[in-house]
Amino acid sequence: MITWDNFYLFAIPAIILWGAGAALALFHNGRSRAAIYLTLVGTLLFAAYIICFWISLQRPPLRTMGETRLWYSFFMGVSGLVTYIRWKYRWILSFSTVVGGVFALLNMLKPEIHDHTLMPALQSFWFVPHVTVYMFSYSVLGCAFILACAGMFRHKETYLAAADKLVYTGVAFLTIGMLTGAIWAKAAWGHYWSWDPKETWAAVTWAGYLLYMHLRILHRTAPRALYGILIASFLSLQICWYGVNYMPSARQSVHLYNRT
Repeated sequence: MITWDNFYLFAIPAIILWGAGAALALFHNGRSRAAIYLTLVGTLLFAAYIICFWISLQRPPLRTMGETRLWYSFFMGVSGLVTYIRWKYRWILSFSTVVGGVFALLNMLKPEIHDHTLMPALQSFWFVPHVTVYMFSYSVLGCAFILACAGMFRHKETYLAAADKLVYTGVAFLTIGMLTGAIWAKAAWGHYWSWDPKETWAAVTWAGYLLYMHLRILHRTAPRALYGILIASFLSLQICWYGVNYMPSARQSVHLYNRT
């Protein structure tokens, strides 16, 4: 039976494989097949753990903050690999490895107690699609954030072109996540939207990325300003995901099940 105590047996080899793939990508012009294969195997290790842990828990591992960090590490591996294959940025795997590795390390240093139960609000069809779609969108927008940080130091038009596609994809999934969340909220609490603290920051984050998209369409905004909007929007996303849990207003939140 796979438990949280076994996580390091999957995470450490996965991080090593990601790191090896990232190193090969840095010293290889164009795409490195070895880097792709190593990163893919590391990501599949995370997927194997998630599947086994899901079976062991007899529920989706999506309830606690540690469980969402698990999915985020996995999706960072996916998003970093796809970005590398598509645009051949040699350094992108290094950053996705660092981000995914840090979240995995947090889970190893801060083990949680997991049980099989789900509170009534989470016993919904919308639970799995809502959270997994959000985690995927967060990872894609994380890659856009990495490009924005790189662009702040050395602007290249290709950075914005790649960021555009990542933002469009990330916002599409972010919107789906918000819509499924609204439907879920209607079934669980009787209303689609209540301006709960987490919902408020979700709206702020969504608006930030929409602002970027509209300014890009107008072609009148300086690249550094666009990068700044992407960075600010991603920081807002972090507040929406876990930062809001530390705000006094979160005590009245209906999303308290994500605190642990």
